[in-house]
Amino acid sequence: MNTNKTTFSERLRNDDRSVVDEIYAFYHRRLFRFALAYLKNDDDSYDIVQDVFLKIWENRFRLRYDTNFDAFIFTVAKNSVLSLLRKRLSEQKYQSENSAVQEVDHHPIEEDIDYRMIQQKYTELVDQLPSKRKEIFKLSRDSGLSNKEIASQKGISEKTVEDHLTKSLSFLRRKLGKFGLTALLYISLFID
Repeated sequence: MNTNKTTFSERLRNDDRSVVDEIYAFYHRRLFRFALAYLKNDDDSYDIVQDVFLKIWENRFRLRYDTNFDAFIFTVAKNSVLSLLRKRLSEQKYQSENSAVQEVDHHPIEEDIDYRMIQQKYTELVDQLPSKRKEIFKLSRDSGLSNKEIASQKGISEKTVEDHLTKSLSFLRRKLGKFGLTALLYISLFID
């Protein structure tokens, strides 16, 4: 599978239907986990994932070739979840459960700035990881290798790979958690 995210926008604009399968394979688990963390309901979370992919397809011709696809899908997912939560609030079906959710204005420029700031901080934090841990983390997250593939490539056990990834994720969650909801969305979508 070609997971070069820089080509996703371009291929969507060129009406390449096969890219949807690649995008789905690359993002659907993270989108589902993110939605489930806030909605606490499998069906609603699956609906959010489908909604995100529908919106991506419907807006494919509006994408610029240089669109940061991670930022784009991140914003679509965040807005879909917030929209559903607002709908629930207005129906008062989940009033007590979600009373802390506030109305959020849609400011794409601010969201992009938030995303870029968190992405920059994420990169800085990954660079702070011990060298072997950083290398294993990048092989997992950037190259998309499985734990088994990393273990084989590095000549270490899968358990060692898992240990490095667990410690890396714990460190990143702890450090990025200070940045609030936007950072939590980033963690849910792109790190876990």
